[in-house]
Amino acid sequence: MDNFIVSARKYRPQTFNTVVGQAHITTTLKNAIKNKQLAHAFLFCGPRGVGKTTCARILAKTINCENQQPDGEACNECNSCKTFNEGTSLNIHELDAASNNSVDDIRTLTEQVRFAPQAGKYKVYIIDEVHMLTSSAFNAFLKTLEEPPPYAIFILATTEKHKILPTILSRCQIFDFKRITPNDTVEHLQEICDKEGVQSNKAALQVIAQKSEGCMRDALSILDKIVSFTNGELSYQNTLEHLNILDADYYFKMTDAMMEQDLGAAMLLYDDINRKGFEGDLVLNGFAEFIRNLLVCKDEKIAGLLEVVESFKDRYIATAKKLSPAWIISALNILNEAEINYKAARNKKLHVELTLIKLTYLSQAVELVNESGISKKKLTESARPVAFKSIRPVELKEVAAGGNKTAGQAPQETAEARLSIETSVYPVTSAPVNGGSPVAAPVKTEQAYQAATAPAPTLGALLKIRKQVAEQKAQSNDVIKPLTQEALRAAWEGYIEKLTEQKNHSTVTNFRLAKLRIADNKSFEIIVESNIQQKFVEQERAALIEHMQGFFNNKTLAYTIMVEEALQETTVQERPLNSREQYFKMIEQYPLIKELKERLKLELDY
Repeated sequence: MDNFIVSARKYRPQTFNTVVGQAHITTTLKNAIKNKQLAHAFLFCGPRGVGKTTCARILAKTINCENQQPDGEACNECNSCKTFNEGTSLNIHELDAASNNSVDDIRTLTEQVRFAPQAGKYKVYIIDEVHMLTSSAFNAFLKTLEEPPPYAIFILATTEKHKILPTILSRCQIFDFKRITPNDTVEHLQEICDKEGVQSNKAALQVIAQKSEGCMRDALSILDKIVSFTNGELSYQNTLEHLNILDADYYFKMTDAMMEQDLGAAMLLYDDINRKGFEGDLVLNGFAEFIRNLLVCKDEKIAGLLEVVESFKDRYIATAKKLSPAWIISALNILNEAEINYKAARNKKLHVELTLIKLTYLSQAVELVNESGISKKKLTESARPVAFKSIRPVELKEVAAGGNKTAGQAPQETAEARLSIETSVYPVTSAPVNGGSPVAAPVKTEQAYQAATAPAPTLGALLKIRKQVAEQKAQSNDVIKPLTQEALRAAWEGYIEKLTEQKNHSTVTNFRLAKLRIADNKSFEIIVESNIQQKFVEQERAALIEHMQGFFNNKTLAYTIMVEEALQETTVQERPLNSREQYFKMIEQYPLIKELKERLKLELDY
């Protein structure tokens, strides 16, 4: 039996043209080879399984090819290309940085760089997973990477570019590989199925492309597993069963049941799904993705974001037309919360069933919200501004009661004054105000005419009011109490009595300890001994200033708080006498002690 080779190795691209989904990389590399503008260091970065190492090997083979093609490809026929394809070439060295990440491994590599190739033009060093190198290894590699021999080319490959030192990045040409699109993946899988003689369904290949998430290696591995599972026949149902994916037909049926508010049908569908062994979080996630696809179908501009099997696209669009955007967005919120709280739920099945119950009766809730919004809109439209009556002009001319002119009065009314009086008594009907009803004109009455022709009030009353206000101001200025130390202390004690009535004993104690000092005739200072005492006074600032201003009848009265620490009286403590001082003090009081010491020839230890 022949040795089985997985498709990822068997159908690995051997030329730039066979690389899938990376045209922006392969075109740049081919032009660099044709124009002989190769850099000495490359950095290939991107997701896993998109062709980084493959492009590195193709580049190493192409630049050493003895018969390069005009388009920058290798001939695959010369001795150098054959040895590359067989894996026996001495001009390519691959290093796995995940397992060889020490300084010694990099030193061994730099020592090998000194030797020129025996055959071919270049020696290519491919370092895979280069982000796994230690900082010391990176630093040991810097000088060689910056100025390598003319025959040495380094190709670094990584999936995590952000972990590489900036000093390494600045010495390399960086190529960013992108994820392979589902269409490119499906076409490549179809070519392999045709070569292997596998009966494939396009819907099944689309499911594999979606499951691989842009990774060609994963797509080929899934293809090999399903082909082995189905014995050479790749169908949509077998693919769903093998990948443990719930068929979208269940979601369509569940959505129809929810729109009809048929709770029984929705619960039976979930029970069928549960019996097939699908976990609740998988159901919630799949249903949320299904609702997201329906939302995408609502707008033609973003219809290109719909990544589903082509046979289901028309069904998605038809179902999306039946649903309102409000229902779709509300359903996405419910499913998102349910998926977040799934792990914390003790009864997983009940948690999913409660979510389905909410979604079943969601249409009714949306209708209630819409109805309440309509009623509010109607009430707003029916509201109109209040129509106010127009203000009549006031005639300020002084007219005598009998119409005769007296001494000191204004002249007899003129035609303009008579016109203004008639206009004020008989105004024209005003126009509607802000869309309101028109204002009706007042009825012509004799009282209105007399009121309009009555003499205007004289200016004597206004002068009298002004005089009274001036007298009150003068009296109020006289009432201001002068700021003296005795009056200030009296006002202070009065506020302390208020605090005592409020049973605020802590504040009372601190207020009694405070000292008062007059700064000028409009301000005084409160002197406290500590910051704590200052805080107690600050708490009463609003009530205290109101009390003091009311006591002195002076609204401009102000005060400031000063912290002055009290000087502590230092008491001089007597120092105890040492043995020598005690001896001399004893001699002063008792001179015979000295004589005794001399007679006995005593020596004192002091």
